[in-house]
Amino acid sequence: MEAAIVIGLLILFIIWRKLPTKGVIGIKTEQLKTMLTDKDKVFIDVRTPGEYSGRHIVQFKNFPLGSDLSKLPTGKEIVVICQSGMRSNRACKQLKKLGYDKVTNVRGGMNAWRG
Repeated sequence: MEAAIVIGLLILFIIWRKLPTKGVIGIKTEQLKTMLTDKDKVFIDVRTPGEYSGRHIVQFKNFPLGSDLSKLPTGKEIVVICQSGMRSNRACKQLKKLGYDKVTNVRGGMNAWRG
């Protein structure tokens, strides 16, 4: 019985972690292609410097996860990408906690990018 409760709680925790963060917009890479020339957006890549130097989208600046995100401009939409969408989702949560209003996560990340 106790094992079933623990397993149930673990499943609920995993589902909760996968839910999108309130106030964060999720987009696909196809939608990202139409946004790349928008000067009212700031594009950040939260992968490691090694991952970034291996392959990246020109408009994105490297801000590895754990960087001081509070240095980003507050009046623009922040678009965040990583390798798969998991780290960028965490960065989006951090940005929301810091008070950024317009935050967008690129679902699927560089794994889904066909640019």
